Amino acid sequence: MKVSQAILERRSVKAYDPQHQMSEDEIARLMSLAMLSPTAFNIQNWRFVVVTDPALRKEIRAVSWDQAQVEEASLLVVLTADLHAWAKQPERYWENASKPVKDYLVSAIDQYYAGNELVQRDEAMRSCGMAAMTIMLAAKEMGYDTCPMDGFDFDAVAKLLNLPDDHTPVMFVVVGKAAKEAQPRGGQLKMDEVVVYNKF
Repeated sequence: MKVSQAILERRSVKAYDPQHQMSEDEIARLMSLAMLSPTAFNIQNWRFVVVTDPALRKEIRAVSWDQAQVEEASLLVVLTADLHAWAKQPERYWENASKPVKDYLVSAIDQYYAGNELVQRDEAMRSCGMAAMTIMLAAKEMGYDTCPMDGFDFDAVAKLLNLPDDHTPVMFVVVGKAAKEAQPRGGQLKMDEVVVYNKF
């Protein structure tokens, strides 16, 4: 399947076959593709919590407005952000670069993020958003359906996942075999309403 076809066919599916299981190889492939998602300065600030424990998924469902797909989809991925990834041995993000490039970028990372919590958080949200889209398109290409989700108690999920203090939940993506087709598209705005050339 071409990526453009995956974009056209990707829908937010709510009902999944609870008996279907993804193989470890499929999960590893999906996560390896997610890890190719772009991040500013290559800081790779997303952290993917793959929840496989049925009891934990039941607990997460309870703090997610009892949405069945949290528990019934084949896979629950909680995208979380390490808000301080920029400060954790940043030289490792450029270990394959030449020394001048590495030195420049490591210094630039510090100048950009240090003391600026809003930028740290904004970049984390952008990074996780792009990674979520990668997961959804890759899953579609693999024959799976998905649903991005933010309908949950963020603090409760952070506690259930034992997230470190410098991490925050961003969103879920559930992956699995659809048990029921998505609803028809609600309606798309016209291109001339959303695409602006040069200036408003």
